[in-house]
Amino acid sequence: MVARLWQPLGLLALIALAAMLFSLAVGSAQLSAAQLWAVVQGQGDALARTMVIELRLPRALSAFAVGGLLAVAGALMQVLLRNPLADPYVLGLSGGASIGALAAMLAGVGGVLMSGSAFIGALLSTFLVFGLAHGSGGWTPSRLLLTGVVVAAGWGAVITLMLALSPAERLPGMLYWLMGDLSYARAPWPPLLLLMATCVLLIPLGRSLNVLARGPQQAAALGVDVRPLEWGIYIAASLLTAAAVTTAGSIGFVGLVVPHMLRLLLGNDQRLILPACALAGGTLLVLADTLARTMIAPEQLPVGVITALLGVPTFLFLLYRSR
Repeated sequence: MVARLWQPLGLLALIALAAMLFSLAVGSAQLSAAQLWAVVQGQGDALARTMVIELRLPRALSAFAVGGLLAVAGALMQVLLRNPLADPYVLGLSGGASIGALAAMLAGVGGVLMSGSAFIGALLSTFLVFGLAHGSGGWTPSRLLLTGVVVAAGWGAVITLMLALSPAERLPGMLYWLMGDLSYARAPWPPLLLLMATCVLLIPLGRSLNVLARGPQQAAALGVDVRPLEWGIYIAASLLTAAAVTTAGSIGFVGLVVPHMLRLLLGNDQRLILPACALAGGTLLVLADTLARTMIAPEQLPVGVITALLGVPTFLFLLYRSR
């Protein structure tokens, strides 16, 4: 059992490392393998060290953290709703976090206050979706999903209103950030630590999540305390989404495609799927961000555009394969 869990994770970790090295070497100024190895050893010329350590490495680590956070949040939501279309963006969590972050931008604050504002926005969206979806017989996955779609559309209208009322000098930066932007991601350690802590905390809950994925009645019959687990999943997904949105803005399709793809390849054991989502989601966003900053270098594209261009055909292909 342990070998079955660790072998695919080891392979994904190697792929993630290769993607990270590729991201450090590729850009408007290319670095050879020898130059990159010299920088890793603390040698090489000053320009190469500055380029790698101060510019590319923080951005690559931030991309890995954001991709992992979104993929894990998407996997949790799909377990909760037992629906492969569930995703923090579809359910309105990202919209609430974006509104909180935009409000902090307009107030001229950043850092912890911006992260806290985004988390409050995501949590508010969580309570709103749960409250509206709760009927006389509780909420069902289909009711919750439909409510989340409507709330997400409402958040989109509020975001448009905020942009329309924003000062003209702030509008370009806010628009670019909403499309997903890692250009100013210079503090990767908080989201990375959150990603690692989340995986460590969730792996022991893997058995309970496996049972919950089969339905709340079966989970309750097998001794799982269903309601606190469901609320814990939604709050955890809110926190992960808020951290991702605060770091890189609104990036779609990572939380939708990556968990679905991994379930087709690795099965549905959450003890394997959740850490695999962290590795695969991070790898995907590192490669997408590398493509975004090299396609039309020295100009840069929003990474959210790349994930959408990659995510739409990939998801359609996965739907076709799973018929």
